[in-house]
Amino acid sequence: MTAFKQLTLSLLCFSSALAADKPNIVIILTDDMGYGDPTCFNPDSKIPTPHIDKLAADGIKFTDAHAPGALCHVSRYGLLTGRYPFRKRIVWKNNAVIDKDRLTLPGMLQKNGYHTAMVGKWHLGFFEDKKFEGTLSGGPADRGFDTFFGIRASTDIPPYFYIRDDKAVMPPSLKIEANNTKGWSPIQGKFWRAGGISPDLKLEEVTPRFTTEAISVIEKHVAKKEDKPLMLYLAYPGPHTPWLPTREFVGSTKVDLYGDFTHMIDAEIGKVLGALDKTGMAKDTIVVFTADNGPVWYDVDTKKFSHDSSGGLRGMKADAWEAGHRMPFIMRWPAAIKRGQTADRTICFTDLFRTFADLTGAEIPKGQAPDSVSFLPTLKGGKINPRKPIVMGAGQNHFLVRSGDWKLITGPGSGGFSKIDKKVLKTLPKVQLYNLKDDLGETNNLAVKHPEKVKELQGLLESIRNEK
Repeated sequence: MTAFKQLTLSLLCFSSALAADKPNIVIILTDDMGYGDPTCFNPDSKIPTPHIDKLAADGIKFTDAHAPGALCHVSRYGLLTGRYPFRKRIVWKNNAVIDKDRLTLPGMLQKNGYHTAMVGKWHLGFFEDKKFEGTLSGGPADRGFDTFFGIRASTDIPPYFYIRDDKAVMPPSLKIEANNTKGWSPIQGKFWRAGGISPDLKLEEVTPRFTTEAISVIEKHVAKKEDKPLMLYLAYPGPHTPWLPTREFVGSTKVDLYGDFTHMIDAEIGKVLGALDKTGMAKDTIVVFTADNGPVWYDVDTKKFSHDSSGGLRGMKADAWEAGHRMPFIMRWPAAIKRGQTADRTICFTDLFRTFADLTGAEIPKGQAPDSVSFLPTLKGGKINPRKPIVMGAGQNHFLVRSGDWKLITGPGSGGFSKIDKKVLKTLPKVQLYNLKDDLGETNNLAVKHPEKVKELQGLLESIRNEK
């Protein structure tokens, strides 16, 4: 038998075994955490992340994993739908972003026998009742989740109130004034906007509350002794602003509020992982850890704290440059994934959809999850072909396409939060071309040197953008 046939047979057997077992799935999504924050991705990080590091040591660490967009809402849309967010005009305020006929990742698992639960930040809109009474439709409870407890958006975007399934737990009848922190930019530190807030919500308690809710979901699932496996999506709202470490973590790092808050979030993740251990679920549970987009972290912050939240990548949140969308990404499954692995396979959050469909034996209807590519063989250590090109939008005008080692950006500058002087920007080439294998920091624009590659990638970009 040839090596290829042996590998194919091995993967088929592996896939069949997984489809029969249907492991539990826990997806932990942090918010605005940089590639360089977890120590397992950046040994020079000044922030302790022992629980994330242990997760990586016990599973597989992906070093070339990408959000489908460099901002909160677009990234989440791609993760839950397996569809690039540029294909959808996303307006999340007073609007449900995910269309009713769009199959979601939890919806697919739900149809395949899973109990699905979400805890945390939604940020994909509701058809909201302005009086915060009655039903908040179009949210998690209508898009594939059996249960939901969380908030509508970030903890710096009012009104601030908890939602249970499809109803406000308590209306935001009180008012909170805006807040900023001296020594940080206007969108860093203990920053939040003025607006309504419910009497039962305190901003500093939101993250710990979500940990408690997630643990409750796990414990209740075990107590029910159901035959159904569990899918839990835990979307923490930090370390997005406001940076609000609890008293135990204040001063615990040398990176001020941001470091202390990120250290705290690692500890909260540790509590959830501890609940999986305590209930006996850990062995047959796939845990996915990642973040939605890059950090809000400027060069001045790196110099001040000797901590590079971007881990040597160029840019920050919202940017077309790598730091905007290349994310820390870990998967652990003690029952089937060999521990201590590192994978350089290029993946996108959209790929979780087909990976879990392959794993559980679910069929995906035509037209659903169009931008999802299964990376199941990678979890087993098999060799597979490079991923087809990844395309995403950044800012108002920039698009990027990633194909193999090559990356094209359709405009000068970052397209996002990283600013360049307008006079300088006008002098820059209209497109950017980088070979990431040789230049991960995106310092050498090769567009003039390789016009044929620019033309090739522009053609790929337009072809993918025009797909239905």
